[in-house]
Amino acid sequence: MKKDLIGITDLSKEELAELIAIAEKIIEDPVAYSEKCKGKKLATCFFEPSTRTRLSFEAAMLELGGSVLGFSEANSSSAAKGESVADTARTISCYADIIAMRHPKEGAPMVAAQAAPIPIINAGDGGHNHPTQTLTDLLTIYREKGRLSDLKIGFCGDLKFGRTVHSLIQAMSRYEGISFVLISPEELCVPEYIKKDVLDGKNIPYVETSSWDELPELDILYMTRVQRERFFNEADYMRLKDAFILTADRLQDAKPDLCIMHPLPRVNEIERAVDEDPRACYFKQALYGKYIRMALILKLLGVE
Repeated sequence: MKKDLIGITDLSKEELAELIAIAEKIIEDPVAYSEKCKGKKLATCFFEPSTRTRLSFEAAMLELGGSVLGFSEANSSSAAKGESVADTARTISCYADIIAMRHPKEGAPMVAAQAAPIPIINAGDGGHNHPTQTLTDLLTIYREKGRLSDLKIGFCGDLKFGRTVHSLIQAMSRYEGISFVLISPEELCVPEYIKKDVLDGKNIPYVETSSWDELPELDILYMTRVQRERFFNEADYMRLKDAFILTADRLQDAKPDLCIMHPLPRVNEIERAVDEDPRACYFKQALYGKYIRMALILKLLGVE
């Protein structure tokens, strides 16, 4: 039976470990994988703009020896004529072996998966899921820390609307010895359902704060943007916006092996000077995204 990836919980811990192991082998010996998908085609169906996700999928398939076709905006597809997501997916299945789909409407990749006879990868559906970003985050943590357990992870910025934050909390909550520090304005704190169903539901220790006091204790710091449009009034935004910018000065008391992550794009929430700090891992994180997507393509296509 074909397997799709719609949400990170579609994958068991064992499958996550397998994908990370494959990605590690690709990093060690990319030439050995350079013909694995020869004759296979990936369709990138992006109904909204993307830089890293679309290009990393395309680079992943090309480096596996496969080829790529698709579109990068809805106006470039028959969706502009009113074609349904299901019909688009079913039609593209005639031309490709696997589809990576980004769509502004939550649940669209699931609809595509129900219609298409080939594997569908959710490359982001609205504010709902972005499972390959979570896979990227897991590989980054594993590569930089050597483990996925016994870690204190800080999330900073917009924790209310950040789908990458919600997915990574869900993924990391499966591992032993995990605790979280949630740094945000009160207006942008983690949603109640995450706290109730994941953190409290699994008795995972966490701290909610609007200060940097816990920074020296962190193993991972995952930054996100505090977005002006999320505030009801300009005064609140202006009062809080600079409190959640990571500066080189703030890192003076942090651990020497801290791993600083960001799903990108970065606006001003990480000072440019931090880029030169060896603890800054966000551009390596973007590179790891290519390798984990290579592993995922191999797995879903059943390539040994």
